[in-house]
Amino acid sequence: MIADGLGRAIAFRIAPGQAHELPDAIPLLDTLPSVPRWVVADRGYSSHSFREHIWSIGARPAIPAKANEAPVTCPEWIYTNRNVVERLWARLKEWRAVATRYEKTARSFMGVLCLAATLDWIKR
Repeated sequence: MIADGLGRAIAFRIAPGQAHELPDAIPLLDTLPSVPRWVVADRGYSSHSFREHIWSIGARPAIPAKANEAPVTCPEWIYTNRNVVERLWARLKEWRAVATRYEKTARSFMGVLCLAATLDWIKR
């Protein structure tokens, strides 16, 4: 999921099964209408190729390195805003259908996610 600075959902992608979300992160960034100043993500998205893609589109990555990687510059003042997405997920999971994923197909679950995000956008 991509959220703006106010914690509103901008874009979603659903990863299949137990697959990691990193392969979906680059196409998700490419769907944005404008280039963000910063791309803030947690350590799970720590990848040299992902950081290079972020630099190539004209944004700055704020992704800390994993414990087994060489340290990279990650400004603490911008990384503290990472919880914006976590709080957005918490609000969306107030919807029982989002939290438990009753929907059997990805298409119908995406519909529920879009509906919940739209109503969250209107409330904010």
